Amino acid sequence: MDTAISAADANRAFSRLLREVREEGRSFVVTAHGKPVARLVPCDAADDARGAARAKLLARLSAQPAVDIGRWNRDDLYER
Repeated sequence: MDTAISAADANRAFSRLLREVREEGRSFVVTAHGKPVARLVPCDAADDARGAARAKLLARLSAQPAVDIGRWNRDDLYER
C-alpha cells in the first residue's frame, strides 16, 4: 500500500523517503494540492510493472491485423 505524502513534506524528507524505499521496500505517492502527481517505488517493483505492461502491449499489438493503407508521404498526414 502506498503512503500519501505532500510534495512539500517529500521535499523536506527526501533522503529519509529514499532510505525507506531502498531499505524497507516502502512506496509513496507524492501529492500536490491533494492530487497524486508522482510515485516513489523500489526499482524492482517498477521494473516488474513496466515489464508486465510491455508484455500486455506486445500481446495486444500482435493480435491486431496489419492494415495496408497504400503509399503515403508526410504531407498526406496534414490537411491543406
